[in-house]
Amino acid sequence: MGSGMRRFAVNLSMLFTELPLVRRPAAAAAAGFTAVELWWPWPATPVPPEEELTELREALRDAGTRLVALNFYAGRLPGPDRGALSVPGEESERFRANVDVAVGFARSTGCRALNALYGNRVDGIPPGVQDALALENLAFAARAADRAGAVVLVEALNAVESPRYPLTRAADAVAVADKVDAATGLRNTRFLMDLYHLAVGGEDLPAVIDRHGGRAGHVQIADAPGRGVPGTGRLDVPGLLGRLRRTGYDGWVGLEYRPGDGGSARSFGWLADH
Repeated sequence: MGSGMRRFAVNLSMLFTELPLVRRPAAAAAAGFTAVELWWPWPATPVPPEEELTELREALRDAGTRLVALNFYAGRLPGPDRGALSVPGEESERFRANVDVAVGFARSTGCRALNALYGNRVDGIPPGVQDALALENLAFAARAADRAGAVVLVEALNAVESPRYPLTRAADAVAVADKVDAATGLRNTRFLMDLYHLAVGGEDLPAVIDRHGGRAGHVQIADAPGRGVPGTGRLDVPGLLGRLRRTGYDGWVGLEYRPGDGGSARSFGWLADH
């Protein structure tokens, strides 16, 4: 990487997926990275066996990679589920069961950011009921994260790919984060600024960065359309990151893109000047 912004983290749920999960941290390290991020690695299991948690923890440690962002349980990703915390019944209960496990894993790996995907609207349930449940569960997660010195992230997804997900604008996610902070008094709930989702959703990215950069707790990037490597679509990703840096953001930037036919290890050339 070049002499500019160096705080990039490889998303091991999107990159190096040709390898078993526990071999991906070493592959990221071999490509020159010291930081990684993950979706919840057990999409069907909010509470996986302790030996699987230990195996992943040791893989991260042995590779010398730091986990900097982790999703709470959110169902199948990528897929139609898009989160659990606002979905009444079993899914909400699974989210709650996952919180202590995810926070414990984050604490043990030095991870300080946990992404809580909001969840889709459900037929037959008033949106207000789901929103009240979401606030309750996000406050529960924020209190648990605070005990580990971590923040909870709230992400906006694009309505094209996630038409039933209610947070489709940056302002939607920031408003929810503000409500959680007001409910807990902790001020540890932040906005996950995913430039790909915001672009596909039709947002004015420079305006979003200028308006909400101060609320960002984590950033993720991919080019649009296609969710590919920066430089393969229409977004000026380096320019947007420069603008973000000028807002004062100095946190991690997750590389959450599809690597293309060249494979993961060859998808980082665009970083040479950054």
